[in-house]
Amino acid sequence: MGGAAALEKLVPVLLAFGGGVLLARRKVVPAEASKVFSDYAFLFAVPCYLFGNIYASDLAALFNWRAIGGYAAAAAVAVAVVAVAAVARGRREPRAVALRVMAGVQVNTAYFAVPVFITVFGTAAPIFPILLFQVCVLSLVVIALMELGRPGPAEGGPGRRLSRAVGASLATPLVLACNAGILLNLLSVRVPAVALDGAAFVGNSASPVALFALGLHLGGVGLHLRGTTREELALIGFKCLAFPLLAWAVCGLLFGVRGDWLAYLVLIAAMPTPQNLFIFAQRYDVGVDLSASVVIKTSLVSLVLLPLWLQTVAA
Repeated sequence: MGGAAALEKLVPVLLAFGGGVLLARRKVVPAEASKVFSDYAFLFAVPCYLFGNIYASDLAALFNWRAIGGYAAAAAVAVAVVAVAAVARGRREPRAVALRVMAGVQVNTAYFAVPVFITVFGTAAPIFPILLFQVCVLSLVVIALMELGRPGPAEGGPGRRLSRAVGASLATPLVLACNAGILLNLLSVRVPAVALDGAAFVGNSASPVALFALGLHLGGVGLHLRGTTREELALIGFKCLAFPLLAWAVCGLLFGVRGDWLAYLVLIAAMPTPQNLFIFAQRYDVGVDLSASVVIKTSLVSLVLLPLWLQTVAA
């Protein structure tokens, strides 16, 4: 895929995202409305899309265990690198380390990867196994560190808090929709066509709405490059450059992943830090300003680098 072809693929992405930025900057649509659009995408549209597509997918092809294992290995290396770097910089508090691990390794699946994959590949199904890995493994590591590092007395102690947090993460609409699609697929349960058509109708709105919401958010808060700290630059560089390269090296060279799956994994790794980072930071009262800055700036950098990654993985 040449540079011009990559840019052509991204025109719908830029249109939806740029429209949100423009309307928020001109105050035609209030930036605060981004939460409404985001909630619609996260809680309803994306789950509908994933359910219908996973239900109709060939699960044997979708769960490429070599590819998933390669990505998991790359993520494990990335977690270790970020954690060691954070400790080396004097971050000893578990919550601070966990926040930086999430910033450098987790990816924005619902609001960024799904719309980009739909636009570029015509499907977001390859994201699903990585989404489950991220929720069921990476998020649990972060939640465990956050809960165990939370100061002061709390109901039921760390173990009970951890179990509640884990249960809540596994009960998100995204995970429930994915698991429902898998279960009904495996059991060969016939879902009425009208239900699948309805899910497809709603799911088709996930991509533009999610990107529009992200544009509204960025247009409202603005981007202040002069205030970027060295630590923020390091996290942004690791997330947007080092982690995708690490995924390419581990998956391609060590695990022998080739073709479309290698392209999928590198692009997933190149997605920005998820908005959940900011939610976690607020909930556990750690690194709120850092998390907001990293989410915003990795989103912009990832968008700028997308044509380069598309051209690279297609070469």
